[in-house]
Amino acid sequence: MTRVLMKHARPVERLCLTTGALLILTGLVHLVVFAVAGGPWYGPVSWRKPVTFGLSFGATLIAVTWVTSYLRVGDRPRTVLLAVFAADCVVEVGGITVQTWRRVPSHLDMETPFDTAVSMTLAVGGGVLVVLLTAFAVASFRHRPAGSTGMALAVRSGFAILLVALASGAAMIARGVVLVRTGHQEAAYHSTAPLKPLHAVSLHAVLVLPALAWLLSRTSWSETARLRTVAVAVGCYAVAVGGAGVWAVLTY
Repeated sequence: MTRVLMKHARPVERLCLTTGALLILTGLVHLVVFAVAGGPWYGPVSWRKPVTFGLSFGATLIAVTWVTSYLRVGDRPRTVLLAVFAADCVVEVGGITVQTWRRVPSHLDMETPFDTAVSMTLAVGGGVLVVLLTAFAVASFRHRPAGSTGMALAVRSGFAILLVALASGAAMIARGVVLVRTGHQEAAYHSTAPLKPLHAVSLHAVLVLPALAWLLSRTSWSETARLRTVAVAVGCYAVAVGGAGVWAVLTY
């Protein structure tokens, strides 16, 4: 799919797809570093963070670049939004990676002026992500997305579920900052744990559901069968998100 995208991509799309691939590569490189250097996988200071953030941001950037091609958005606004989104993804992964190599937490760390600057930059960057992705989500519901049978449902559902990921991410940062400001640094690091499964599950619906619709369009199935399959997949994904949400509420 990536090769097909590159073949017909506009300059900003090529930039975003290349950047996404490089972010995924950084995640894989840090997975090798973890295998060699060892250390804890969980906790505020671990190689898990550059691995998971590199892979997640890279995959999300590629997914959003592809999926927004189905939206009825002007070329200039989409170009600007995608360029800012790509830059923000690099800033987020870069800040997390730098702090991991420094062996200090990347988020909610206010120990030194530099740590505070990085933490606040990541928080602001998260806010920018919310604005950009919400704009794309709104666009998907204002006008019916183009594409094969089931793609409109997949794109709209993917963006709707992505909003859950944004909300849960914002909630983690907000609660953590409150705890840090009130002198509960360790509690701040642990406060994000209940929401992490919800955030992780809902983050990649914007890739999984449209990818399913695209794959189904390559089959000989009838339009009715393809649409029903996408609808079932959306329902299953919603159940998974709901389950992660219930778990978060019960353990928060």
